[in-house]
Amino acid sequence: MCGIAGIVNLGGNAVEPADISRLTALIAHRGPFGEGTWFSADRSLAFGHRRLAIIDPGEGGYQPMLSADGRHVIVFNGEIYNFLELRRELEAQGAVFRSQSDTEVILAAWQAWGEDMLPRFNGMWALAIFDTSTRELFLARDRFGIKPLLYAASPERFIFASEQRALVRSGLIDASVDVEVARRLLLDAFGIEGSERTLFRQVRRLQGGHCMWLRQGKVSVKRWWRTVDHLPPVPATEAERVARFRELFQDAVALRMRSDVPIGTCLSGGFDSSAVICAMAAHEKEGMGPRDSTAWRHAFVATFPGALNDERPMAEEAAVWANVAPTFLEIGQADALTDLDQILDDLDDVYIALPSAIWLLYRQLTQNNVTVSLDGHGADELMGGYLQEGQARAFQIRNAAEDLASRSKLARRCVDVLRALSLKRKGVYFLRGGLRNLPAPLPLIAEDDVLPREWGGLNKRLYRMFHSTVLPTILRNFDRLSMAHGVEVRMPFMDWRLVTYTMALPESSKSSDGYTKAVARRAMANLMPESIRTARRKVGFNSPMPEWLNGPLAGWTADLLDRNVPAFAELVDEAGLRAAVSRLTATKSWDWESVGRIWPYLNMKWMLARYA
Repeated sequence: MCGIAGIVNLGGNAVEPADISRLTALIAHRGPFGEGTWFSADRSLAFGHRRLAIIDPGEGGYQPMLSADGRHVIVFNGEIYNFLELRRELEAQGAVFRSQSDTEVILAAWQAWGEDMLPRFNGMWALAIFDTSTRELFLARDRFGIKPLLYAASPERFIFASEQRALVRSGLIDASVDVEVARRLLLDAFGIEGSERTLFRQVRRLQGGHCMWLRQGKVSVKRWWRTVDHLPPVPATEAERVARFRELFQDAVALRMRSDVPIGTCLSGGFDSSAVICAMAAHEKEGMGPRDSTAWRHAFVATFPGALNDERPMAEEAAVWANVAPTFLEIGQADALTDLDQILDDLDDVYIALPSAIWLLYRQLTQNNVTVSLDGHGADELMGGYLQEGQARAFQIRNAAEDLASRSKLARRCVDVLRALSLKRKGVYFLRGGLRNLPAPLPLIAEDDVLPREWGGLNKRLYRMFHSTVLPTILRNFDRLSMAHGVEVRMPFMDWRLVTYTMALPESSKSSDGYTKAVARRAMANLMPESIRTARRKVGFNSPMPEWLNGPLAGWTADLLDRNVPAFAELVDEAGLRAAVSRLTATKSWDWESVGRIWPYLNMKWMLARYA
């Protein structure tokens, strides 16, 4: 897990060492254990790397890394969990390895299989490989876009990095804001990350499941992975389906325990994170495998004393089951303003809430010398976790919108109109131009995939949420907030074998008898506390935003709204926004729905002020 960067001067002139050093320094937080640069023979291409040492933390894992014959050079961010199996296969074909790293396995796989190596990988990655012979540059991102890859192309230069703010602050690109994207983010904060466009006009996102070539100054992008094309046969009986899910999930957890440094988990007390830590304990009982970290008994729990979203009792119960002594981080009113500007800067985009709790928890891992966390992300979008009783109304509306949007492009436009009308009726729609200037939806990855005819509304909605809207946004957030502290997040529920299998299951395996994630709950019988396995309550891992906006954030919000930010004023009816915020603050009536509708405006103003 690392930060990667690169510059290609398309005219053939040499890359200035200061340029690649500055670009690499802007992602230094992603790799606090070392840095490296590499220049092509004519110096028109330069790679930069910041290292987070997890597999082969010695000198053997340093990057940029050259192949044994010197022809290929790689910068790589991520983990290939099945690298030991691939290494044995490549050694049988004659490959010789000098290190114990997964990076060297990728290089050997590239020389053996080329692009065909990608489907063989079980992991998460963003990588770039340069061929010194053909002078071609190849870039690729993992199936579901867990690890980021941003780039900017102009007639003079091609530049890439792990984060958009690195590109924007490098001084090497046009950093003007894409107004259409900004408006889209304010209407639907989940409607951007699945596209190739970003908040900045020149910055593009290589989408999950895509790869790219730079040949003779020309960029070509193609999609190498489509989940619906890889759905496996489904067992005939529910008992067999449950058994297969259990087998795949346990193996996904086991693979992600491979590490040469201590690992842990962020434990909320909900089903997903509790299933992960309990599966880790089960794996140890069954017998650890090669390169598995025996230093895994580290659980970190964010608690919110007095807040409605505090799950400490359930987290304690899961920790006792797994025989782990948890580390608790209490987050209260005093933390509302703690490192606020840094947290928003590290988020590096616009979201529906302030992610202080996530940022603070990953900082706690670093302070305890734990750099890998196995977390439960992806399970909600894979199996419908947002459908529980008592869920926030915002997610009820989101589910209905996803149902409609999954049907056609015209339906997606209808969703926008209905969403805008609803927001306007509630007094929380502040885009200038009203409905006459409604921002158009952006093309999103996988939204036009042809899905099985027998799929009902739930499976279609989950496919869209997983690939196109909700999950890509959540993955972005957790990448930025964990890597701000040099922490790698591994996600067993996003193992591609488990994803394709679960996608193929009938809807009754996901929603049954009033329970969501039915197949997973059945698979975890006797492997975790029964009270958590069968709990219907769903609590999101969020800062206690209503309490904070009704209290300690009130002054910060008022000061932000008073700031003169011309780029924001062009987008937003600031008088209407100010009136709505003032009313909510004066009456202390902020709730989760108003937070989700109004916070993106505050986040956007802060961000545009930052780049003004």
